[in-house]
Amino acid sequence: MKLIGLISDTHIPARAKAIPQSVFEIFQEACMILHAGDLTRMSVLEELEQMAPVIAVHGNMDIRAIKNKLPMMNSVDLYGWKIGLTHSLRFYFGRNIMREVMEKQGFHVFVSGHTHRPSLKYKKGLLLINPGSPTNPIPPYLTSPTVALLKVTKKEIEPKIVNL
Repeated sequence: MKLIGLISDTHIPARAKAIPQSVFEIFQEACMILHAGDLTRMSVLEELEQMAPVIAVHGNMDIRAIKNKLPMMNSVDLYGWKIGLTHSLRFYFGRNIMREVMEKQGFHVFVSGHTHRPSLKYKKGLLLINPGSPTNPIPPYLTSPTVALLKVTKKEIEPKIVNL
């Protein structure tokens, strides 16, 4: 079994001075961390990389240097499961184009951010997950700060949204 930490929309330092300590506690056993964009500072990746390797994409609020360094879309294979990652399904691609991309790439899981709202859905056998934001949930009166975890085995993927 492998545990993957999912995080998005950290917006450091605009929305928080640092990644909340509870994120490090939740990701303590993670073998990998996926960041779905809007870091706004590269130091976010450096901090997370002290725990586990990080795969990240840029978001719409990231500065040019981050956009030049990180791709718009990325993916990872684990136990034969293909996990895709982008900041926003609609912002960059539009709903119909993104659906085509996901099908052509053969993704089993697709991670996105942008909305700052946690979401977990299955569509035609594809798991769509948004970990929300650990620093700036929207709307703040309806949801708490969140991240997500994926427990991955050869037989299944078990997603979980985690409130901070």
